[in-house]
Amino acid sequence: MDNNSLEKATLGAGCFWGVEAAFRQLKGVISTSVGYMGGHWPNPCYLDVCARVTGHAEVVQVEYEPNIISYKQLLETFWTIHDPTSLNRQGPDRGEQYRSVIFYHNKKQEEIARKSKFDLQNSGKYDKNIVTEIKAASDYYLAEDYHQQYFEKKGV
Repeated sequence: MDNNSLEKATLGAGCFWGVEAAFRQLKGVISTSVGYMGGHWPNPCYLDVCARVTGHAEVVQVEYEPNIISYKQLLETFWTIHDPTSLNRQGPDRGEQYRSVIFYHNKKQEEIARKSKFDLQNSGKYDKNIVTEIKAASDYYLAEDYHQQYFEKKGV
């Protein structure tokens, strides 16, 4: 496999542990990592993000083979693993770091993400508005090692 053929997706859908686990199971996903994006604080650590002073979201960065799985298919998984109508909250987790967000890496991803959100909003699946943000990718800060593949390490 040629690493030049890989593409990147960065998505926030609540606590990054479960989100990462869901994407790691998809055929065509080559690697994942968890980290922080979308804030204004350089080099945040987990405690900084949890203190809600950085503006970052917990995200999963996915490297994938687009000939095996498309960006649209990744977004289909993204929409099903969290509640995109819940503002800054997923289940018991509350705070802006748990917001629903798609960080696009190029214009094509932005177009696919916006259409995907529009189609889902108009599908009638949800009674409430989808609050998922769609923003240009910014600096990505890798989370601490103990967060990486957390469920696999803990046998969950």
